[in-house]
Amino acid sequence: MAEEVKLTSKELLNQLTAKHYQGALEAKAEGKPVVWATSICPDELLAAMDLTTVYPENHAAAIGARKEAMTFIEHAEGRGYSSDICSYARVNMGYVDIKHAEAQDIPMPDLIFSSTNICHTVLKWYENIAKELHIPLILFDMPFNHTYDVSDNCTKYIRGQLENAISQLEDFTGRKMDYDKLAQKMDMNNATCQWWKKATDWGKVKPSPLNGFDMFNYMAMIVCMRNSEDGHKLFKLWYEELKQKAEEGKGPWNSAEEQYRIIWDGIACWPHLSTTFKTLKKYGINMVTSTYPSSWYKVYETNDLDGMAKAYTGNYANRNLNYGEDLISGLIKDFGVEGVVFHSNRSCKLMDFRCYEVQRRITDKMGVPSVIFDGDQTDPRVFSEAQFETRIQALVEMMEKNKELKRRGDL
Repeated sequence: MAEEVKLTSKELLNQLTAKHYQGALEAKAEGKPVVWATSICPDELLAAMDLTTVYPENHAAAIGARKEAMTFIEHAEGRGYSSDICSYARVNMGYVDIKHAEAQDIPMPDLIFSSTNICHTVLKWYENIAKELHIPLILFDMPFNHTYDVSDNCTKYIRGQLENAISQLEDFTGRKMDYDKLAQKMDMNNATCQWWKKATDWGKVKPSPLNGFDMFNYMAMIVCMRNSEDGHKLFKLWYEELKQKAEEGKGPWNSAEEQYRIIWDGIACWPHLSTTFKTLKKYGINMVTSTYPSSWYKVYETNDLDGMAKAYTGNYANRNLNYGEDLISGLIKDFGVEGVVFHSNRSCKLMDFRCYEVQRRITDKMGVPSVIFDGDQTDPRVFSEAQFETRIQALVEMMEKNKELKRRGDL
């Protein structure tokens, strides 16, 4: 019997990505319904109903990373959509008309499954698409958490929407929810999220075996495979690889040493991923963590719809400034962070508006230097390579000054 070839986690990641998209295209070709869903939604419900699901934010990021976004952005803007609208939305709305991307095709949806816990742009973005395509929309209205903790009233409100969504899915499919299968998907979601957290927590080690830009790539799978065996296998394997690197004392790169450790706050600049990565590496800067890992850490008791409701409304983007301040402060302590890079993302209004106040609070509270650069998640026109590098140079100067003060015992 031939010996099974052991894949690396990156090889498995690539295989699973191809499998995810190919499976969706094949399902559509076979006449099975396809769902378009937002990135942090209770998709355990969809998996329990055996519905094939793709995630337009993932798709838009892939198009951006392959430098194809402007084709779809210009098409959407030509239809009258403002350049101030989220570029993920513009890419996706352009794709609805063009229906082909060299980077990757996805099948057109038969159902939209949208949650406002990431932002409220998705409210009109997916409503517009549902109306254009004459397909149903299931929407979770998740209120912003103005209080520090998720309130009981908010939990009850969302639990009611989960129950209603199950009824809507039953009407859509003509089948009753299999609650045993839903419990299995909840269990798998919890287990996969645990391995995701364990893997990303290796950034706490010095030097970190984790290169944070790898985290951006693996993140696609925590979006679309949280409740699958494939996702569970991938993150467990990634954890094991990082564990081995840490035990061998290896840092994030083979060709350079980790000199500075930072948090990256905000979405990646997908069209300029290589530029931003290479610039940071040039100065020995490793992104050891971000606010992303906690956003997809959705763990709750199995068969507890209240717990599910609380988990899905409690992500970083949907919490107040005090919570955000404490989260980043905790990451700075736990990961030995020496600086923070804030991405002032033109597309992401919620994160863009809050980053200046969060920066002020973190500077006052933690004494950790930080910089803000202008960019966008998929619109390449907003980012300036020269500005990014000068901001990083300024951050290096501040971090080096702090190191010198610590060496002298003055900090």
